[in-house]
Amino acid sequence: MVDKSEKFRWLARLGFAARGVVYTLVGYLFLTGGSGGNSGSGGAQSAFAWIQEVPGGTVILYLCALGLFGYALYRLASPAFDIENYGSDKKGVGHRIGHAASGVAHLVLAYTAFQFASGDKQSSGSGSGGGGAQEAAGTVLSVEFGSVILGIVGIGFLIAAFAQAKKAVSGDFMNRVSPRAPGFVKPLGHAGYAARAVVFAIIGWSLVQSAWISSSSQVKTLGDAVMSLRDDGIIFTLVALGLLLFGIFSLFLARYRIVPDLGPDGRTPTYRLG
Repeated sequence: MVDKSEKFRWLARLGFAARGVVYTLVGYLFLTGGSGGNSGSGGAQSAFAWIQEVPGGTVILYLCALGLFGYALYRLASPAFDIENYGSDKKGVGHRIGHAASGVAHLVLAYTAFQFASGDKQSSGSGSGGGGAQEAAGTVLSVEFGSVILGIVGIGFLIAAFAQAKKAVSGDFMNRVSPRAPGFVKPLGHAGYAARAVVFAIIGWSLVQSAWISSSSQVKTLGDAVMSLRDDGIIFTLVALGLLLFGIFSLFLARYRIVPDLGPDGRTPTYRLG
């Protein structure tokens, strides 16, 4: 019988694989000009639309939705249960807030993948762009203290951006990768985390701006964030390439990432190194 820890590890690994597929396609589509042109519909939506057209695309999309949902739960377990053992000091709390923002972002991605898989034409239309994210932000802003909540999510993304940049420079992400991983995995990670730092910073700042002016019109998705760099030439190309490399890096993480065990109560983790 497979215990809870084993199920958790398989779900997390499926999540890394799904993340890898999405980021690889996002980077590829931006680099090849297949990301929706100037319509603002690039990013994950273009990647899901591409998958939708290939044989067996619906099954792949459902698997992506499940994997992204699993990855979101994995990240949300960090602020809830400190699953990566970062602790409760200022540095640890910062990591966990960043993971919470990542969890929220991947929940949105999982839902979008599910909509494409189930044939929701309204959500998968080519011109929708960041409308879904803006609608969600508008819903948050409509409730009491909504701007505060949106601002906190934005700050979470900015913290995550700083953490991504730090990883890109230090390479300490390899501390949680099995030593059996191929040597080229590390440079893939350096490039990928640098690109994600840029994208997360743009998304975070857009959320903070939206919270400040109480308007959802400024909110950017992954695709919008990259598209905002299109006029910057080399920066746009480097970020798109970095996202593609991060996707490949994530595919290797599906095999070599060290995933913590769950404790006997099914929640509190025991982190394993090696």
